[in-house]
Amino acid sequence: MSAALDLGPFRVGPGEELVVFAGLCVLEEEAAAVALARELAARAGARGLPLVFKASFDKANRTSLASYRGPGLERGLRALARVRAEVGVPVLTDVHAPEQAGPAAEVVDVLQVPAFLCRQTDLLVAAGRTGKPVNLKRGQFLPPGDMRMAAEKVRSAGGRPLVTERGTTFGHGDLVVDMRCLVWLRAAGAPVLFDATHAAQRPGAGGRTGGLREMVAPLARAAVAVGVDGLYLEVHPDPPRAPSDAENTLDPEAFGVLLDEVVALRRSLAGGGRPG
Repeated sequence: MSAALDLGPFRVGPGEELVVFAGLCVLEEEAAAVALARELAARAGARGLPLVFKASFDKANRTSLASYRGPGLERGLRALARVRAEVGVPVLTDVHAPEQAGPAAEVVDVLQVPAFLCRQTDLLVAAGRTGKPVNLKRGQFLPPGDMRMAAEKVRSAGGRPLVTERGTTFGHGDLVVDMRCLVWLRAAGAPVLFDATHAAQRPGAGGRTGGLREMVAPLARAAVAVGVDGLYLEVHPDPPRAPSDAENTLDPEAFGVLLDEVVALRRSLAGGGRPG
């Protein structure tokens, strides 16, 4: 069984409240990030759920060279620091290279290793060396049991891993979610999250990543029913205008509706009490 770990003012893991990791796929304007974080924190808080605001300063794995990547390390970390200070929530961001881990750890509460990089030993060790919680996305190509070794790389450097399921590559341009992975990922000995919006992607759709927004809520409900410690969701004030993952991103209203559903589901599974 995985152990809970401290994450800012709360804990994430078995026996704790469901933690919501939500925000932008990629940072845009600083003020807009602060406004969205404030709205998401209010919606989660109204339902008794802790929120971690997530956003990337650089999306280094965009399909096309012409796609928007973000404001970069310096400007992006400045925006995340402002979110943390003004909204009062923990923040998470991706790191793509070992040299980014230290500067990012000075600002954010959680570092994240993207799915395509989950076997990059130098990156995992550098992230772990910061002592911060490190969220490891399971690569679409990787058996869930292998995430135990990824988590151990982080622990070997003094870090505290979390593991996130986000679907498996199936054929060309599609992902499927095998809910058994959420059980098998417990072998990593870390809190288990489910990324419902990236799991609804349709990769490589004509030079860009598409998605099936209508699948986000059903997948999230299924993962909560299996028993995850946190949900990972991308939210944008105007999804069709989002520069990344526009087709599988939620708007704030849909985000609130989904939170109502998962809260009710967890209460039902717990027999009306707090889930264990």
